[in-house]
Amino acid sequence: MSSFETMINKIDEYVWGLPLIFLILACGLILTIRLGLLQVCHLGKALKYMLKNEEGGSGEVSSFAALCTALSATVGTGNIVGVATALAAGGAGALFWMEVAAFLGMATKYAEGLLAVKYRTSDKDGTVLGGPFYYIERGMGKKWKWLAKMFAVFGLLAGLMGIGTITQINGITTAANDFFDPDRSASVSLPFGDYTVTTIVAGLIITVLAGLIIIGGIQRIASVSQVVVPAMIIMYVLSCVTIIICNISEVPGAFAEIIKGAFGLRPIAGGAVGWAVMSLSMRNGVARGIFSNEAGLGSAPIAAAAAKTNEPVRQGLVTMTGTFIDTIIVCTMTGLSIIIAGSHEKEGLQGVSITNDAFAYGLPFPEKVSAFILMVCLAVFAFTTILGWNYYSERCLSYLAGKNAKLAGVYHVVYVAAVFVGPYLTVEAVWTLADIFNGLMAIPNVIALIALSGVVAAETKSYVKRLKNGEVRE
Repeated sequence: MSSFETMINKIDEYVWGLPLIFLILACGLILTIRLGLLQVCHLGKALKYMLKNEEGGSGEVSSFAALCTALSATVGTGNIVGVATALAAGGAGALFWMEVAAFLGMATKYAEGLLAVKYRTSDKDGTVLGGPFYYIERGMGKKWKWLAKMFAVFGLLAGLMGIGTITQINGITTAANDFFDPDRSASVSLPFGDYTVTTIVAGLIITVLAGLIIIGGIQRIASVSQVVVPAMIIMYVLSCVTIIICNISEVPGAFAEIIKGAFGLRPIAGGAVGWAVMSLSMRNGVARGIFSNEAGLGSAPIAAAAAKTNEPVRQGLVTMTGTFIDTIIVCTMTGLSIIIAGSHEKEGLQGVSITNDAFAYGLPFPEKVSAFILMVCLAVFAFTTILGWNYYSERCLSYLAGKNAKLAGVYHVVYVAAVFVGPYLTVEAVWTLADIFNGLMAIPNVIALIALSGVVAAETKSYVKRLKNGEVRE
């Protein structure tokens, strides 16, 4: 291992230590208690609001389009590669902790969406501005502006060097290689290493397409996302459901393995038992779960702030469905498919190759067809994530430097350049960097959510009361 990889692994261990994990879980637990299990009691209403846009609301895009923009950034490699990585590193029990984090994260995501709308503002051109930096500054007070700037810096780096670019394009090219050139036979020598023709071609295609859409801003990103994202989620979930149905007899054993691994009842690598197993499963499950659904990171509220709505609570509920769809549905399907196939325990497999092995094992199709289905889903998911995170990170830049068309143009070029170089970096280093920036983003955002939890509770209580009295329409 190089000295650089050793260094970032050490940083990752500190950032994603138990203190941050417990802080994020505690935030979700506090909000769950203060909101009276809102993610259970109002899930039906949230799903209804997701499909029914509010009439007469102010903003830039519809609530559904804002949700799809957020989903475009969350449903990505985290659901396919991230789950596989978590299971390989933390065992089957990591899926349990991923679900726990997601359940509590639904309350966190609700609070983020609510606060984003409540404290949003707009510039002279009518462009809506909102997100953690604004609810930190306007909700907690000007003296906390340094915390808002800290979030914006980490968000900018996450989009540019982590979750938004490198991990996504790396996942796409790896999946393309597994399908078109699994033996890595057609390779080209470049000054920085040997790479397959598939890697180079796929990287160039995605880079060009991303650049063309990114220039169009939030409206073009939203218009693409609200068509492509729902279709791909349905296609992917149906594939996973097919795997589960075709191997239904193995499902009880998979659940038993998940529970044993989650609570340290099943030894894993090196014979570790008890707390060591549980903490490893918890760390990987929570970290990868947050990477996937982004609850607590503060990214989704940047998109939520642009929604056409006059009710913060309503948009909070819509935002909450993102975590439900992303992790409770999509990640669970991925995790069960992998555990049923035992792909996470096979030597020599990493990243998307684990999920690819599970699809080949479980789907009643030729292996080539299964690989093609996974490649298409991963490529589209990762591509839309690139688009969504460009919007997020550009908003972070605007908060730090003010609205500047020339600066935004330069940033678009740099962002697309990061996409271009992504395929040529190692998988381990890529995911570690993404983890670090995710964790650093979460710290100021979670502090703000806990500090403003009273505001969230009061807004929710007021809305529910007005809804019962017929003062607002569903």
